[in-house]
Amino acid sequence: MMETRSLPLAVAPRVAAAEAEDVRAASAPAKLRAERLSFYYGSFKALTDITLEIPERQILAIIGPSGCGKSTFLRAFNRMHDLTPGARVEGKILLNGEDIYGANVDPALVRARVGMVFQRPNPFPKSIFDNVAFGPKMHRRAKGGALAELVERSLRSAALWDEVKDKLHQSAYALSGGQQQRLCIARALAMEPDVLLMDEPASALDPIATLKIEELMQELSRRYTIVIVTHNMQQAARVAHRTAFFMANEQRAGFLVECSDTATMFTTPVDKRTEDYITGRFG
Repeated sequence: MMETRSLPLAVAPRVAAAEAEDVRAASAPAKLRAERLSFYYGSFKALTDITLEIPERQILAIIGPSGCGKSTFLRAFNRMHDLTPGARVEGKILLNGEDIYGANVDPALVRARVGMVFQRPNPFPKSIFDNVAFGPKMHRRAKGGALAELVERSLRSAALWDEVKDKLHQSAYALSGGQQQRLCIARALAMEPDVLLMDEPASALDPIATLKIEELMQELSRRYTIVIVTHNMQQAARVAHRTAFFMANEQRAGFLVECSDTATMFTTPVDKRTEDYITGRFG
């Protein structure tokens, strides 16, 4: 086991606070599980033999250098690759014990249960209200007063209601970048998902908007399972209960080096490659 090292000040506070939170992490049941997952784009193997368990109502951060398959792995959880020519999966991804790539599984239902928030805010060219209401209306989950209540509840959950309640019928494009990203989170929450995926959700935002997104993630983790890809290790240290470190092999296929509670990952990682990445020796 490696010696405990001093962390950068930006990292250490969250890791210290995480120790109490990770008591909850240790006992939580698995919400998602990848079993010997490999992923291909045609003949190119992008991910190789990944087994990883994600506990319920926690935040898992995925870190690693560019090109190691982090986003590919994230998007496999809601079958976003289904329409990519030549893309295919080997192995299993289990949501509540059910293989989401099973022969009789509807991909649209998977995406309803596993919401996705992208790197840059991508609101629809519609009003704030219609952005949040879009999914429930398409899936006929609510209408009339029930739909309005669902929109309000989702905006409140995304910590946006108080800022937009008097302009719900204005264009979503009138919002700031940080507000647009929280609107996209509200849009995902309106489908009442089991899991929320976030692909570098704050990388295009200023520090104040980033802090709001991070605080929101921590609050949402009390009700949802969250998986976040981030290049910002300080962010992973601040918000995640568990952290997974990915690398790519000589054939450029991404693989899992190690996964542990965040406090352990940033103080006593098992693998020397993890230590080198966290301390900035490569990546």
